[in-house]
Formats: sequence, C-alpha cells, structure tokens
Amino acid sequence: MAKRSVADIEKIWSNVEGVKKLSDRVVGLGPFGIGMDGLLTWVPFVGDAYTVGAGGWLMIQAVRARASAATMARMAAYLLSDTATAAVPFAGAVVDTLFPAHLLAARALQKDIETTHWVEANEREARASGEHDRHVAKMRADPKKRRIVYLHD
Repeated sequence: MAKRSVADIEKIWSNVEGVKKLSDRVVGLGPFGIGMDGLLTWVPFVGDAYTVGAGGWLMIQAVRARASAATMARMAAYLLSDTATAAVPFAGAVVDTLFPAHLLAARALQKDIETTHWVEANEREARASGEHDRHVAKMRADPKKRRIVYLHD
C-alpha cells in the first residue's frame, strides 16, 4: 500500500462528507433529508447504479483510510441493506428514499478517522527508536482516540 500522509486522510474525510451530503442530504428539513440516492431510486436501473456506485466508492475510501474491520463491517451492513431494498419494487423504493445508508456509512468512516491517532512513520522504526511509546501516551491522553495507525507501513 502506498505511503499516506495526514493530509491524505483529511482529504478522504472531506470527500466522504461530500458524498454524504449528495447522497442523503441535498435537501434537509430538520433531522430529515433526501438526496440523490432517494431521488434516483425511482428511476429504474439508474438508482441502483448510483446506490451501488456510491456505496462502493465509500468502501474504497474506507480501505484507503485504513478503517478498522468493525467500521468496515458496519458500513457494509448499511450499504448492503440499502442495496437489498432494490429487490422489492415499490416498497423498496420507499425504504431506499427514507433510509440514509450512505449518510450512516459515511458517518461511521468519519468517526473512525476522528478516533484514530495518525502517525506519518513506520511502526517498526517507531518501536526501534522508542517513538512508539510516545505515540501511545499521546493517544491515551486524548479520550477520543482509540487506536494508532502508522501511515508508512
């Protein structure tokens, strides 16, 4: 895997934010919203293509951001449930319109990114130099952080 930087991770977070809004929050009214996913679901094949394409893109971003396995499983569950509704003609479209799967998957990925302590180094080298202990202490000092990811591994 190519070396990444914290700037790359921030860019992924920002791109995911854009898909989140486009798919499920183009028009928002309080806690409810509708986006391209809900609108296009009423167009045969086009809605399915958008749902699968946007969901696949979010999963690729999760891999690029080295999301945890639990986060990727949660994202896959949201996205698969959204895709599965396409099998039911009318009721499926209603559910797809109301269920913000892309928004939920994007939020899960963004939370994973926010709760990770990112290090632009190689873990083996950090352990050898003693820097790893400093990163662990820094992560533990921030109650929001849950894991460390070395971007140059």
